[in-house]
Amino acid sequence: MPEVLIPLVLFIMMGLVGMSFSPIGRALARRVGGDKGEHVDAAALAEVDALREEMQALRGEVGEMQERLDFAERLLAQARAQGKLGPGAQ
Repeated sequence: MPEVLIPLVLFIMMGLVGMSFSPIGRALARRVGGDKGEHVDAAALAEVDALREEMQALRGEVGEMQERLDFAERLLAQARAQGKLGPGAQ
């Protein structure tokens, strides 16, 4: 049994050393080493800020669109109540 165990352990060790030089191995090493991403790229931070600003603008546009839709629904309901519109599909 030991004569099989030595090549097996050697093969596993060589695989682990080879993996440590791959991007996955480096990511695992950072994760195990406790690197929480304190060295974040400035370009990535700028992109996140730009995306946040765009998201805020989109939220404003959606809010405005909801207000317009509510207004249109009120006008239609008012016109229907006054008999200016037919019953429609409902």
